Amino acid sequence: MTISIVLFTSDLRVHDHPPLRAALRGADAVVPLFVRDPAVDAAGFAAPNRLAFLADCLSDLDANLRARGGRLIVRRGDLVDEVCRVAAEAHADEVHMAADHSSHAHRREGRLRRALQAQGLRLFVHETVRTAVAPGSVTPASSDHFAVFTPYFQRWSQQVLREPLAAPRAVPVPDAVGSEALPARGDIADVSPGLAEGGESLGRRQATDWLRTEVSTYDDRHDDLPGDATSRLSPHLHFGTLSAVELLHRLRPEHGPGPAAFVRQLAWRDFHQQVLAARPSAAFSDYRSRHDAWRGTAEAHDDIEAWKQGRTGYPVIDAAMRQLAHEGWMHNRGRLLTASFLTKTLYVDWRIGARHFLSLLVDGDVANNQLNWQWMAGTGTDTRPNRVLNPLTQAKRHDPDGDYVRRWVPELEGLRAPAVHEPWKLPGLDRAAIDYPDPIVDLADARDRFQRSREHARGGAR
Repeated sequence: MTISIVLFTSDLRVHDHPPLRAALRGADAVVPLFVRDPAVDAAGFAAPNRLAFLADCLSDLDANLRARGGRLIVRRGDLVDEVCRVAAEAHADEVHMAADHSSHAHRREGRLRRALQAQGLRLFVHETVRTAVAPGSVTPASSDHFAVFTPYFQRWSQQVLREPLAAPRAVPVPDAVGSEALPARGDIADVSPGLAEGGESLGRRQATDWLRTEVSTYDDRHDDLPGDATSRLSPHLHFGTLSAVELLHRLRPEHGPGPAAFVRQLAWRDFHQQVLAARPSAAFSDYRSRHDAWRGTAEAHDDIEAWKQGRTGYPVIDAAMRQLAHEGWMHNRGRLLTASFLTKTLYVDWRIGARHFLSLLVDGDVANNQLNWQWMAGTGTDTRPNRVLNPLTQAKRHDPDGDYVRRWVPELEGLRAPAVHEPWKLPGLDRAAIDYPDPIVDLADARDRFQRSREHARGGAR
């Protein structure tokens, strides 16, 4: 009897799962394995919101495997040690897993390959499980990766995608391999009260509903803050409960600016993956240094805390930060505005903002989070590094009636636009009746500070 192990990481699904299908083709039985690795906790990636969503995903994956005659095996410990231990218990012949291109994943894969080889086992690593196009498969002639999105997108769009794989009908699992209990959301503390539920079953229903009813207007409405017309599929893509390849196969036959705009967002996800795969240091250092003398925690403590707590005095910024705290998720336009405000208006180091986002975001992906923060800070791949998003202009454009602000900043629920975006301009008694702070910084002064700092940094770098 031949037995294969399928090591699940951030690909928690049974539909369109190349490692699972490959393992089933070559074996009489498989061991679907997920390892809860303390190294992930130690690295700071195990935030409560992601742990809660992960618990949902594992429970749903187990249910989907049981519906096919199998079950999910969960172990806790060093990933390499646990895979080798399970391989010995099951008398497995080989291990299949999805490719991951972070520096941590590369080190882990190398350790696992060497340990399995010592036991006489083979490791098969499958591409295009987490991404639609594998990092490194689309490169310019003069470099190992694209540093600008538009030429990458042109090449990415020409790639022939593999065909999506149906979920297997049966997943036979040997009885001899034991499992720990599945983690439960209810056992995890400090979870955002409005955090969405996870799992492949829910993700597939959500994707089907959105593609049927909303994607046609995505181009016009994806920046609509109160309309909340984004897909909210990013957590499912992050945990792999949805396949980017399958989504693209469903989108590409569609016509119109809505589907095209959403395809472009999926391309941005792959773009960031290929940048980080080629430049792992971009997770913690500037991809393109502007030699900024950023303000840090000591110098800007009060401003940073006001930003985190949604008490900056700029309602659209505070609304977005409060949405993040409540839902563990933030509207994409809100992410741009709050990142611009922290880095350009407050001139605070982008890493401080990136860490805070990773502590709360359920879709907190290192590649997308860190490189989007750098894009907005002007130290990443943005070709306009000095752009500043004015929160008042942006609020009036993307929340013209103030509905988004009133939803998340109840202190202002009695105000209508334009006053809801500039409550400090209210007459004395009306202003005094509202328990809401004045702006922590003047926008004109802040812009001057940023421009002077960038000019000084540019001169010092010559």
